[in-house]
Amino acid sequence: MSDRERIYHRVTLIFSVAILGFGLAAVVRTLAEGGGPTSIGILIGALFIALGLARGFLAVRALR
Repeated sequence: MSDRERIYHRVTLIFSVAILGFGLAAVVRTLAEGGGPTSIGILIGALFIALGLARGFLAVRALR
């Protein structure tokens, strides 16, 4: 794997952590405002968390 590919996969990993952070922030903010388990903030936050985890998994897997 070239240096350019390694940089690409590491940047992808960094962005996946950022996406995961946005998802966690959405869930925490929704719960702090009194939202329930079916609130739109919880659902969108869960989708962002899943997206961040999946993308991070793929980035780590590609680095090996």
